[in-house]
Amino acid sequence: MSAERYELVLPGEPGADPDTVVVSRTQLKGPGGHPVYEDRTGIVRAEISDRGEVRMLPSGGHQDPVTALEARPLQ
Repeated sequence: MSAERYELVLPGEPGADPDTVVVSRTQLKGPGGHPVYEDRTGIVRAEISDRGEVRMLPSGGHQDPVTALEARPLQ
C-alpha cells in the first residue's frame, strides 16, 4: 500500500544540494494506474507506485517536469 505523503528529492542546481518537496495523495490515478500525488500548490505532480517508482507529471501546458531522484514515504 502507498503512503499518504512522500518527500520527493529533485535535482538541484549544478553543484548544489538536491531540492525536496512534500506531496500528498490525491484521488487521481496516473497513466500507470498508480496514485497521483501533488504539492500544496498543485504544480508539482507525480505518480508513485507501491514500490516507490516515480513518474513526474506535467500540471500545465509547456511544462517539462524534472525527474525525481527519490520518493521518501512520510508518516
